[in-house]
This record gives sequence, structure tokens and C-alpha cells, in this order.
Amino acid sequence: MCYVMYKRLLYPTALLVLNGCFAALPETMPPPGGTYRVATSITYNIARRTYLLHVPPDYSPTIPLPLVVVLHGAFSTGKQTEMETGFSDLADSERFLVAYPEGIGIFGLLQHWNAGHCCGKAAYDQVDDIRFIDEVINSAQQKLAVDSTRIYMAGMSNGGMLTYRFAAERTGKLAAAAVVSGAIGSTMDDEPKSWQMPQTDTALPIIIVHGLDDDAVPAEGGASPRKSGNRSYLPVSDAIRFWQKANDCETASAATISSKDSVKHLAWNICRDGSSLEYTMLAGWGHQWPAPWFTKRLDKDHPLKDFDATRRIWSFFSKYRRSGQ
Repeated sequence: MCYVMYKRLLYPTALLVLNGCFAALPETMPPPGGTYRVATSITYNIARRTYLLHVPPDYSPTIPLPLVVVLHGAFSTGKQTEMETGFSDLADSERFLVAYPEGIGIFGLLQHWNAGHCCGKAAYDQVDDIRFIDEVINSAQQKLAVDSTRIYMAGMSNGGMLTYRFAAERTGKLAAAAVVSGAIGSTMDDEPKSWQMPQTDTALPIIIVHGLDDDAVPAEGGASPRKSGNRSYLPVSDAIRFWQKANDCETASAATISSKDSVKHLAWNICRDGSSLEYTMLAGWGHQWPAPWFTKRLDKDHPLKDFDATRRIWSFFSKYRRSGQ
């Protein structure tokens, strides 16, 4: 169990709740394999914003490694996302670094992001999460040997929304991106003007994964059946059109269907600058990251038993590196 000692409970800087106990990254190099909490120079409500940084075993500062930045969904944490996605376990075998930034919240809880159009207080207060993710990447590069041509980003739900935004506004920083159960835009009934995703003119390989039974961010768009309120999400087809235009992709290749018709995969492989666009649709899947943390618990006859989107995403990422370095 983790305990935090503090004085004067009502003093703002004393209200520190760590969402999971992680040691600070050691000053001496190289650090042992494991997950560490790293503080950045950016503050929110006085406290310094942090991220988790996973280092694979036998890390050597002489060998630059790829970096995968993984953004949690709304009301989640870096620790929970590390557990549910399995990215750290995969990083240990495939030899890459993983950063799990933390959104703003209350005492380490209810964390979320400003994706431009969503969500909550982060969007209302116009928290600069683009700058924060920039700082996370810069911090990881300063502390460890990162291959700057192989920086990737993956996000879930609200984190997927921020991934779309970061990929559009900082396209040149990434080698590829992945979005699970995210929307590229949304509107509120009472908003006088909807926020618009800036159209990038730089190609970026991107893979999109979405459950067709998602009742929080519907694949077909519209209001969320799960949540009350008047927010309406754009459909996945809008995200596909956005990245088709950005990557100047030609017609998609024939769809492949597997796992008893539960997994349908579309790919656009003839795109500008060697980029690509992929979309994986999961029938019978809702608003969760489709990896063994959840899928290994399915009945043995379930078509998505042991399905692993994390491994598929890494397989996609590993084909790309950013040119011009």
C-alpha cells in the first residue's frame, strides 16, 4: 500500500494524490527495467503535471529505442491504461519505451483531456494539452535514448480524440498514430460554433480501431446512448475521410474478414509518402481497449477471445519511421 504524508490538508500544494505508487526515474543511468513517475515543468493548479515512463529490461543509453505515447480515456489514469492495454509488457519483449501522460483531474482522479471539441473542464478551460504532450515527449528524449524517427502515439476514447488532434497539429513529430474508440470531432447543442480539426498537409500512417457496439462513442456517430447530455460525435467515416485527404490515399484494398466475421479490416496502402490508413471494425465489441486484459476473460467460443489490438497496433507502428532526420 502507498501512503502520502502531508501537513495542512487545505494547503493547495499538499493535496497530492498519486494514482498508483511509482518510484521517480533514477538520476543514475541506466535505470533498471520498470515503470517510473516523471514530473514535467508544466503545472496545473500549482502541482506539476506528470507522466509514467516504462523502461524495458536491460535498457542501454547507447541504443536509442522507439517511444510509444499512450493516452488514457476520460476518467482513467496512466496506471490503469498501462494495465488494460498491455503496452509495457509488449515493450519488454519488443524493446521500446512507453510514456503514459496523465490528464487533468481532481487529486489524481477523473482525469481527462482537451481534445479541442471534448471533454469537460479540460476543454472548457482550454487546457493546453498539446503543449503538455510536447513536453512529455521532450522530457523522455532528455532523460533516455529515444529514436526520434520512431515516436508513435496511441489513444483511447477521449485520449484517442487528443491523438487525432496532436497528429493533425504536430504531424511532423510522429512516425504513426493509432486511435481506439475515439471521435475526430463532436458538437454540443448549445455551442454557437463547433471546433474544427485543423487539416494537416503532412502524411501520417494511422490505424483506427472501433467496436461496432460502442455505446459511449458510437462508430456511426451521434449522441452517446450510455451518457446523458447533448454532445453528438462525428462518425468514424469522418475520421477516415480526414486522413484519406491528409495522406492522399487511393481506393481502399478489399476488406478482409476474420474471427467468424467479427473482425473486418479495411486498408488504404497506396498513399502519399509511403503512408497508409487502416480501419479495424470489431462486431460485438463496446467501449473498451480490445486486448487480453479484457478479451482473455471472454467465453472460449467468443470470436474475439484473446484478440490483441495492442500487438496489432505495434505491428503497424513498427513498419514506419519518420523521414527527414
